[in-house]
Amino acid sequence: MHFKNLLIIILSFLLACTKNPGLRPWAENPWYWSYNGKPILLLGASDDDNLFQWPGEELIKQLDRLADVGGNVIRNTMSDRKDRDWEVYPFLEIEEDQYDLNRWNEEYWQRFERLLSETEKRGIFIQIEIWDRFDYTDNRSSNRWQIHPYNPKNNINYSYEESGFAETYPDHPGKNKQSFFFTTPGQQNNLVVLRFQQRFVDKLMDHSLRYKHVLYCIDNETSAEETWARYWAEYIKTRAKAEGKQIFITEMWDDWDLTAERHRRTFNHPELYDFVDVSQNNHNKGQKHWDNFLHVRQYLSNQPRPINTTKTYGADGNKFGHTDQDAIERFWRHLLAGAASMRFHRPPSGLGQNEKAIAAIQAARKLESIIPLWTVTPANEFLLNREDNEAYLAANHGQAYALYFPAGGDIEIDFSSENGSLEVSWININSGNWGPKQNLIGGKKQIITAPDNRNWVAAIIKKN
Repeated sequence: MHFKNLLIIILSFLLACTKNPGLRPWAENPWYWSYNGKPILLLGASDDDNLFQWPGEELIKQLDRLADVGGNVIRNTMSDRKDRDWEVYPFLEIEEDQYDLNRWNEEYWQRFERLLSETEKRGIFIQIEIWDRFDYTDNRSSNRWQIHPYNPKNNINYSYEESGFAETYPDHPGKNKQSFFFTTPGQQNNLVVLRFQQRFVDKLMDHSLRYKHVLYCIDNETSAEETWARYWAEYIKTRAKAEGKQIFITEMWDDWDLTAERHRRTFNHPELYDFVDVSQNNHNKGQKHWDNFLHVRQYLSNQPRPINTTKTYGADGNKFGHTDQDAIERFWRHLLAGAASMRFHRPPSGLGQNEKAIAAIQAARKLESIIPLWTVTPANEFLLNREDNEAYLAANHGQAYALYFPAGGDIEIDFSSENGSLEVSWININSGNWGPKQNLIGGKKQIITAPDNRNWVAAIIKKN
């Protein structure tokens, strides 16, 4: 090929990359994500953690349902728990219950590739979690460690003595006793096992690095050592850099209290962790849930980054005692408090894609059509005589106000510095439908009353 033509091709490629940079923090407001340079709010719901394992037809239904209602993000753990007969391991089974960790089960990776491709087609983003502590435990009735290929009795690659693994891990994974999470050079430097972990991550990235709609999280709600997380964050960033790719990484810690010291492992290191995930805040309720999130906003204020919450808990009858209403409230508090990405967790601990979750997403998109969420900030100080969890406000003072009522009622807002008139558009969060409209006169305090005692949001904007 002529040198001039080759140069043109290279320059065209570089220009295309500049124009289509994919998913990344928005340069104009780094609390939020952007895609190809334009701000984007990530809202999601899914009925499972590891959708890539689903049979093809069922996966497509799940993705289509989400896309049809304005949803655009899912969570995907790389889990292989075999709790259901259709799940598969990434390693080749050479005979019954015996695996070769040096050989792949292509079905596993084809499923992962299918998920990447089908989500890209629909404009659905993925937050991948590479490791999930619940995959390697005997703490649950499924005894996942007993059947897992990494267990020495189930592979031809190493023994218990060589690997340092125990025969059983009966403690809750939160106690962090599983040797699997101590292999890195800064820990036990277990090269026997680490090389297979590296091989798995490399294979994952062989697929994912070809796409621009992927975020990376090292673990699911981990209690592991900081060294473990840093090793893998550095490992995948080094791999991406070697291929000229920029990727975005976080870690998800298990502490429900976002002021806990452990969360600072990500908060204090923006050079390594490009965004933060505060999913475990969704074990909190009411005012504490809101205040906990705002603590993170304040803590990160000198170097803002997107704050994701990929697991919104809450469903009637679940083991944590959280309700459907808790899930809706958590979703909407995070929305107005400034989260960049929110997803309803899978049943039975979350709403998944049930009608209430779908309605909440539809309502959020209606609000966004009037008030882009990246143009407002938390503003409860404008609410007068407010009681805890009574109402929540995000505002661009003088232009727009988003007011959320978890259970109807009324609240007084100080519009005394607001000139002219205001238009109120109500949105029913329980149904996802538009509600009534009304007009207000600025220049004074106003009492705003929700249409009834359900979940409502009011989009209040200054009229021209």
